[in-house]
Amino acid sequence: MIRCKTQGAGNPVFTMSSDADLTIKPAPRYARFSRRLRGIVLDWIIAMVVMFGAVLVATTVRSDDFARALGILVVVALLLYEPVLVSLTGGTLGHYFTNLRVVDERDGGNVSFLKACARLVIKGLLGWYSFVIIAATRRNQAVHDLVTRSTVQIRDPAKALPGQYITERTELAASGLPSRGRRVAVICGYLLLLTMAFFVVFAGIIAAGLMSDACINNDFCSAGERFLILAAALALLPLSALCIGLGWRGSLMGARKIS
Repeated sequence: MIRCKTQGAGNPVFTMSSDADLTIKPAPRYARFSRRLRGIVLDWIIAMVVMFGAVLVATTVRSDDFARALGILVVVALLLYEPVLVSLTGGTLGHYFTNLRVVDERDGGNVSFLKACARLVIKGLLGWYSFVIIAATRRNQAVHDLVTRSTVQIRDPAKALPGQYITERTELAASGLPSRGRRVAVICGYLLLLTMAFFVVFAGIIAAGLMSDACINNDFCSAGERFLILAAALALLPLSALCIGLGWRGSLMGARKIS
């Protein structure tokens, strides 16, 4: 493209500029939970390989001092694994192999080392519950993303499929939604009802004789009883996520969106 500008005493000067200057930057692609879950599983596998490898080496060498030093080294390496890689490269190996990148909302670059550490600590404290609010956010952010003002995006859009990401949910900013306070209050009410329902179901399981007295009183549970407890607890997680997502979008009774 040819541009004309004046220089000095009104003399026209023609300059060339490429069409790349006018290219519109594509909208960020925010990773879906299923894609992030794959990255987490890959990082977990890597951590397991490192730990079992360290145990194998320690048992082969048969030296208490060496085993102790190796154990400390492995623990430190696993603790620094995510913060160092996220701050330097934008993601862990799990992020890289699933085409994801952790991005700082302020400048679009990598998050700082301190932010990466904060993300790790919050995830460690909340566990899977950090991801419950993803469906209720405009950029598919978990709690540790919101607190550190970061997002998880597709690293290379050319290699991504449409089902692996979303663009920003503009409908969450549309008019007609109840106030944030009202939506939060209604969501909390529904979560309380879900929790009460969970305890009612658990009481029904006990009344039906599916749990032994040893498991209830002394925590001596069989494999089947532990599986039943785990299944009941895990059922509460997606229901809570659904409740939060619907409530924040104004789809729950008591805080519906005005169309």
